Amino acid sequence: MRAQRGKSDGSKDSFYEELEQVFHNLPKYHTKILLGDFNALLGKEVIFKSTIGNKSLHHDYNDKGARIVNFATSKNLVVKHS
Repeated sequence: MRAQRGKSDGSKDSFYEELEQVFHNLPKYHTKILLGDFNALLGKEVIFKSTIGNKSLHHDYNDKGARIVNFATSKNLVVKHS
């Protein structure tokens, strides 16, 4: 499963649908770590603070950032980046 730069919204939707399926099939009690280069800009918006914390490198977010934050929020995950 791979997210690719420059792909259509349909491809991105398919990726997140597949990610949702994979995540859903994992045992609930296991620790889950999702790694990858999502080419996401995660802004410093207050609404995302509980998911991304105070250490965002960007001032604004992009569509890819919104997608990963929405997924993480729906799964009660946190997003960390380096």
